[in-house]
Amino acid sequence: MAEVSYTVHPSAYVDQPCEIGAGTKIWHFCHVMAGAKIGARCNLGQNVFVANDTLIGDNVKIQNNVSIYAGVTLEDDVFCGPSCVFTNVINPRSQIVRHSHYLRTLVRRGATIGANATIVCGATIGCYAFIGAGAVVRGDVPDYALMLGVPARRRGWMSRHGHRLPPPDAAGIMRCPESGWRYQEIEPDVLRCLDWPEDAPLAGNR
Repeated sequence: MAEVSYTVHPSAYVDQPCEIGAGTKIWHFCHVMAGAKIGARCNLGQNVFVANDTLIGDNVKIQNNVSIYAGVTLEDDVFCGPSCVFTNVINPRSQIVRHSHYLRTLVRRGATIGANATIVCGATIGCYAFIGAGAVVRGDVPDYALMLGVPARRRGWMSRHGHRLPPPDAAGIMRCPESGWRYQEIEPDVLRCLDWPEDAPLAGNR
């Protein structure tokens, strides 16, 4: 029998076959279904459900009481707050079977989804976007966007270190108060970090 390189609490169920990366921790009362793919160094808190036909990248943190349904993809470094909600059918009815009509949801690298937020299926959440607690996202979200409210609207920009960016200076530059990295809105609703490659990890993150 191959040595298991991840940790599963005795109360959790992990159906086989599935893929789970080294260093991942699966805690109390979780259920991972056969066919799920989970990367390395992830942390699944209490009562997390992961369906088949899901893809979870490396270093993803999923807090308590979150269900990752079929058709959901979480890229590397995503954070899912407690009790946030994903869906996969846009118009569910108990009397009508719509398994063949699941819509895909993509949460891009580094994004944060706050506690009790809802992501309506079919959306793409951009890299390092920040979905505030309780927000309801009904469509695509730009990279670095701060989304608040019901329905969620962009209320600002967030840095890769998780800070709300201040208004731009005279040169159109916004600086992260923690890292000092510079950000610039290069066109409406398109923000770019000027000081770090888009696909590089944060310093000390690996």
